[in-house]
Amino acid sequence: MIDPSAPAGARRHSTEGRHEPSSGVPPNSLSQLFELDDLTDPAAPATPAGRRLYVPVATKFLLAVLGTVLWVGLSVWISQAWINELTDVVGVLLAWVVVCLVAYLPGAVVAFMAFSLAMDRQPPLRVAEPTTPLTVIIAARNEEQGIGPTIAAVHRTDYAGPVHVILADNGSTDGTAEAARRTADELGVSLSVVREERPGKANALNTALETVATEYVVTVDADTLLHVESLRRLVSRLESAPDDTVAVAGAVLVRNSRENLLARMQEWDYYLGIAAVKRMQGLYQATLVAQGAFSIYLTADLRRIGGWPDAIGEDIVVTWRLMEHGQRVFFEPTAVAFTDVPTKVRHFMRQRARWARGMFEGLAAVPPWRQRRPMTRFVAGIDLLIPGLDIGYALIWMPGIVLFLLGYPWVVSAWTLVVLPLTVLVYGSLRRYQSRNVFGPLNLRVRRNRGGYLAFLLLYQALCSWASLAGYAQHLFGARRRWK
Repeated sequence: MIDPSAPAGARRHSTEGRHEPSSGVPPNSLSQLFELDDLTDPAAPATPAGRRLYVPVATKFLLAVLGTVLWVGLSVWISQAWINELTDVVGVLLAWVVVCLVAYLPGAVVAFMAFSLAMDRQPPLRVAEPTTPLTVIIAARNEEQGIGPTIAAVHRTDYAGPVHVILADNGSTDGTAEAARRTADELGVSLSVVREERPGKANALNTALETVATEYVVTVDADTLLHVESLRRLVSRLESAPDDTVAVAGAVLVRNSRENLLARMQEWDYYLGIAAVKRMQGLYQATLVAQGAFSIYLTADLRRIGGWPDAIGEDIVVTWRLMEHGQRVFFEPTAVAFTDVPTKVRHFMRQRARWARGMFEGLAAVPPWRQRRPMTRFVAGIDLLIPGLDIGYALIWMPGIVLFLLGYPWVVSAWTLVVLPLTVLVYGSLRRYQSRNVFGPLNLRVRRNRGGYLAFLLLYQALCSWASLAGYAQHLFGARRRWK
């Protein structure tokens, strides 16, 4: 889909006092619902004469919520005949449960995201050429073959400031450290190697964090290659954001999509689905996962919360803890990295089960109601609904398709086929956005992948939902955790 090697065409604010709450807010005002700095966003561009009026983030949020409520209300009104028919088969209570899980709940989530994305206008990067020194941590275990290209990709970026690389070697038994040093010597990369024998990615990251001497720290996975403009754009977003921004997530895309159909399906998920969710969360300055594969953090804030936790979803939990006291996490869609995805079904299912467990760990460590910013609280609260979506799809929608094929259209009927063209329409709009606003500025191109796109639309969610259900069960029953 993408050529990772395609050519490309100081933080402004002091960190002192960044966590102090706003003062002088009048009581019984709208600012009690939204923080004062949400209504007067410091990152908001000025509105010159003749330009489109800037709409505050809080106003966009209220409009998205209102649109979602109206959409769900319309859905309830339209579905009365369906509920009555289903009541005759399974009873009134189960009929409402079925319709809620397969229609109202997914409709509400998709509507909120659609309304939000329709109003998303990425703020401009006010700092075009940042030079603030930064450290890149690469956690690795037995990555002898891949660590050299990863370090070389960091070296090829056009970031103008000093970059130091730390290899966090998590007990490798191969030549990972030697390969890293060899590449660094050949290219003139500033590299240090720290070794952590205790198993677990969080342990390796925290050992490396102790040695970081820069204000910013970037994490990159050992199988991930950075686009040439990625570091510059990631730092630019951080330095263009409000003072209380503590992290920015980069955009991760698939590197090995040519390998098989499973990889081609994941290519579309990363390119469209994951990117859309992060854009929605980033709009409200509450990106729920500053993923370890490629994100930037303020070093002092990572240390303030004790670094990465001993969790299977360490990047999820660390992000929620960073935001807990009102800080913000942004998403920069043009800060692109390319990663390898699983090409075997069992590895894919294991990965998605880990992600599901990680979400539960985040919910347990920092429940949504403990988030200080109301918009963060709401966006994080959506994760409480995700298990219901997976249950509805895997245990109700899919059996409903089987019943439909057998002549029993109780759950799935001819009316529900309208979902297909709507899905194509939604994903088509997302493709246009990515092509114009992400790939265009980066001089990237989309490879033809029609078979993968069709399989993504028809089959992919089934794999994800079943994998997530397995992850939920593993978390609830305390199954053994794995890094990979």
